Amino acid sequence: GINLNDRDYMNIMLSMEKSMVKNYAVCLTEASNEFLHDNYLNMFDEVDDLQRRVFNAMFARGFYSLDVASSSLVSEKRNSFAFPFMVTFSYFII
Repeated sequence: GINLNDRDYMNIMLSMEKSMVKNYAVCLTEASNEFLHDNYLNMFDEVDDLQRRVFNAMFARGFYSLDVASSSLVSEKRNSFAFPFMVTFSYFII
């Protein structure tokens, strides 16, 4: 059989939770009525919280690490996200 360790199991859980968050986000945008939307929103919040808790547990166990980014890299990344957003929505501003 396959030998899985704690990191493997947690990676599987994290992948499943991330997929569920994405799917609930789609459900929220397509909900046909307020009651349905509210139910999906509650489920989304629960799954999002669980996904974050799994990630935090993995981080605490050293399965993920963060590198310190320079301020110039942070600015570069921030600007790369801001520009497409402004271009996309500038068509709607008249």
